Amino acid sequence: MAEQRRSADTHLIEVPLSAAAGGVRLYLKDESSHPTGSLKHRLARSLFLHALCNGWIEAATTVVEASSGSTAVSEAYFARLLGLPFVAVLPRSTSPEKIAAIEHLGGRCHKVADPRTVYAEAERIAAGTGGHYLDQFTYAERATDWRGNNNIAESIFAQMALEAHPIPTWIVCGAGTGGTSATIGRYLRYRGHATRLCVADPEGSVFHRYFADRSVTAWDGPMTLVEGIGRPRVEPSFVPNVIDRMIAVPDAASFGAARQLSAVLGRRCGPSTGTNLVACLTLIEEMAARREQGSIVTLLCDPGERYASTCFSDAWMASRGLVCPEQAARIERMVGQGERQAGA
Repeated sequence: MAEQRRSADTHLIEVPLSAAAGGVRLYLKDESSHPTGSLKHRLARSLFLHALCNGWIEAATTVVEASSGSTAVSEAYFARLLGLPFVAVLPRSTSPEKIAAIEHLGGRCHKVADPRTVYAEAERIAAGTGGHYLDQFTYAERATDWRGNNNIAESIFAQMALEAHPIPTWIVCGAGTGGTSATIGRYLRYRGHATRLCVADPEGSVFHRYFADRSVTAWDGPMTLVEGIGRPRVEPSFVPNVIDRMIAVPDAASFGAARQLSAVLGRRCGPSTGTNLVACLTLIEEMAARREQGSIVTLLCDPGERYASTCFSDAWMASRGLVCPEQAARIERMVGQGERQAGA
């Protein structure tokens, strides 16, 4: 709990939009300013507290997690805080920068070739060490207090209170475990807000398919290259009934949007933030076409420095065909151009 008090809330940043956005304002909840650099700092704290309070973690317990990187970085931080050994089971494709961050915090990285095997491998390692598998994909939605307690939704509304449109028309987030969307969606209903929740999902993910058709529970096609969001199976923490809309985003658009938003902000952000931005642009365009005013809040999930060898490497981008000139033109038309709206 002392660690939580040391961690101040994250910033809310308004993104400059062009006149094409009409009366719509866009804000980024900057989760990269957490001590471990991502949205997953909140989740890791909640998962450790949940496991401790349930008696699953004791002195010297080896803690194991299946992750695409950012959750494991944050969990390695909390494991070190508690003096516990930590093992992260990661896809081999995880960015080298994330692996280095986990190891810097004292964690051990166990890499697998097939991302679909991380769950079983984490369970195997936990059983073999007499440890505990945190299992973020099952416990994310139940470990977080969605009613308040300074969760991300409550924080957004407190920070929006003095803005021109204090009650957002939309909040946009991605889904990896589904814990963030579950927390936000439940909080909106609990507080009776008119705000709608949109989840931005990579095309190579099952979540948006399951949202459209509940019989589709797995995706066997090419997986997304966007780390941290999108999954091959419907995770237990994904709660579709609190989501109002899902927008599927091609990988090329996500990576291109992250690079262009980084140029506008003067600082790098990761590809999952690009996924969020592309979904926001769709909503902004629709609102502007109807001449609606309002605000949209989305998440800056993690820093782009974790993707220096991927998203911000021209050679890596070209090798994977992640070129999307149409999306680049769309972003340039809407973001960071022209005069700022009155009252900004």
